[in-house]
Formats: sequence, C-alpha cells, structure tokens
Amino acid sequence: MAASANRDSANVPMSEIVRLETQKPRSLTTEALAHLRRDRLTLFAIGMLVLLTLACVVLPPIIENQLEVSATRTNVIDRYKPPGTDNYFLGTDALGRDQFTRLLYGGRVSLGVAYGASLMSITIGVVIGMMAGFYGGLFDDAVNSFIAILSSIPTLFLLILVSVIFNPTPQVLIILLGLLGWITTCRLVRGEVLALKERDFIVAAQSLGAPSHQILLRHLLPNVLSLVIVTLTIDAGSLILIESGLSFLGLGVRPPTPSWGNMLTDARSSLATGQHLIIWPGIMIFVTVLCFFLVGDGLRDALDPRRKR
Repeated sequence: MAASANRDSANVPMSEIVRLETQKPRSLTTEALAHLRRDRLTLFAIGMLVLLTLACVVLPPIIENQLEVSATRTNVIDRYKPPGTDNYFLGTDALGRDQFTRLLYGGRVSLGVAYGASLMSITIGVVIGMMAGFYGGLFDDAVNSFIAILSSIPTLFLLILVSVIFNPTPQVLIILLGLLGWITTCRLVRGEVLALKERDFIVAAQSLGAPSHQILLRHLLPNVLSLVIVTLTIDAGSLILIESGLSFLGLGVRPPTPSWGNMLTDARSSLATGQHLIIWPGIMIFVTVLCFFLVGDGLRDALDPRRKR
C-alpha cells in the first residue's frame, strides 16, 4: 500500500504539487458564485427578472410615443380590440386603453411593491432579530411577545383591515406590507444569532474587548447574510401574490392606477367579450413569482456551506 502511494506521488509532476500547495482555499462566496455559474435554471430566472424589470421601467413611454397608444386615454370606439389589431399588441380593455402598456405600468406597481416591501421587511427583521438574539434579556422577551401577539391575528384579516383603514396607494402599500412582513425574517435571524454568539470567534472577539456594534456588523451580519438573501427572494415572490390578491379583492391599489391584480379584477367582468384581458396579467404573475422562487431555491443551494461541492 505504501509503495503504491509512493509510486502515485512520484508520477505527479512537481509543478502540480507546488500549485496545489500554494493554491489559496476558496471562500464561501467564491464557491457560491462558481455554483451559480453552473446553475443554468437560476441564471435563466435571474435574467428573466432583470429583463422584466427593465421592460416595465423603460418600455412604456417608448411604446406610447412610437405606436401612439395610451394606457390612460379612453376610447369607446376601440373597446375590446383583439390582440394584434392596429398597433395594439395585446388588444384593448373595456375603456379602449392599450392592454400592453397597462401591463407594463402594472408591472411597475407589482414589482415595485415586491422589491420595496421585501427590502423594508428584511431590513426591519434583520435589525430586530440580530439585536434580540445578541442582547437577549428584556428586549428579547418584548420582541417575542410582540411577535406572538402579531402572529395570533390571521394575516389575511390583518391585511384587509389595514387596507380598508388606509386606502393604500402603491407607496402606502409598500410601507404597510414592509411593516407587517418582517416577522418570519426576525425569527430566522434571531435563531441564527443565538447559535452563532456561542461560537469561538464571537467569544474571542468579546474577550478582546470588541464593542457590540462591531461584533454585530463584522462578525454576525456576514454569517446571516446568506439566509437574508434567500429570504429576500422568496419574500419578493410572496409579496407579489399578496399585492395581487388584495388588488383582486379591491383592497389593494385602486384604479385607474394599474397593477396585475386589479387588471385581473377588471377582466373578470369582461370574460364574455374580452377573454384576452385575463390571460396576460395571470401569466405575468405566474412567471414572475416562479422566477423569484427559482432564484431563492438556487441561492439556497449555492450558499449552503454543508452542500457537497
């Protein structure tokens, strides 16, 4: 056995041995990026989200100017135009407005709510969860009590109640969903911090006299960042469903401001004359939420240090 091992070692070129000995170990970030480069499904989902976001931000005014259509101007003569008629790629709605530009403007609202509310809820959840897990004591007890009280109220009932009281615009809806959606993130981050603060590197930093804010920012935050990134993508997809559901019930973004949810609501009363109106908002919601979940699943695999590389 030893002789065989020696022969194998002797057959390895010296340059290869030197390269292996001098090669720096790859960090978790490097490993994650290498994994993502091989994960074509996650890259495709990220590309779809980027293209969809850019299209909703850039294309609406260009289409309105070039094709002389409008997402807000009503025209009774052009009601329920089928897709492909004149300059209407996706047809027109019950008021003669261009469905394609309304779909893109609605994407601005739905994606804006998803990005803004998820970032807000993640920020609140990370800050409160890290402080509760690290400091403990009365602050941790107060946070847990507040979370228990808030969790005891059915989420749908709470969202409907808040929507009725505040009559939300897109900006108000972002704030409301952000203030109500941080509980899950807070619980996850708090549990992770409770496990991390007993590790040797945290104890060593405390022994060397490192201040609390330095330990939180330099030692704990980087170790919960992967969990936060995955939660962010999953929350964004869930928030699109929540916004669409509230708008579908008439409790979210109010017309004439378009969103994918209230476009489905408007199309519900036009099934007999404008079947094309209900197809594309549903497809956009389905594709966007699916892409967010695929990105979250891919990032979870890439950032998991226990996964076999």
